[in-house]
Amino acid sequence: MTFRPVYLTPEGKQALEAELERLAAQRQELLQRIQEEREVGSFSETSEPDSDRNDLAFVEGRMQTIDLQLRTAQMIPVDVDRTVVGLGSRVEVEDDDGETDSYMIVGTPEANPSQGKISNESPVGRALIGLRVGEVATVATPSGQMRYTVREIH
Repeated sequence: MTFRPVYLTPEGKQALEAELERLAAQRQELLQRIQEEREVGSFSETSEPDSDRNDLAFVEGRMQTIDLQLRTAQMIPVDVDRTVVGLGSRVEVEDDDGETDSYMIVGTPEANPSQGKISNESPVGRALIGLRVGEVATVATPSGQMRYTVREIH
């Protein structure tokens, strides 16, 4: 299995660590509830998995994912080059209609388009990386080609 690098900002790392702590507490609660259910005989070993078991499986899977991301993460430097779009850059772009948007290029675990954080692996993120102010990125979308002109890099 080939692993792609996971890129995180310091804030993203803190958020994943906080989520991991929250999930660990949730896992303990679920384990305790399952143990209590066993003691009172609420379910047998041959019965269908109940919601607590399903929730536990989800929590443990998410914890494993976060743990792997944190162990293999490459930190995005805080002092990013402001002359070229890269990981950690905040970039203002203008589309062909004259509308402007602002994005921060982050690693996949931190991507949240509603907060203006797009992944370096997303079509727009990939197209913007490496560009300088005034250069144009062309992105294929279901409705056709979109062009974004880099206006500012922060």
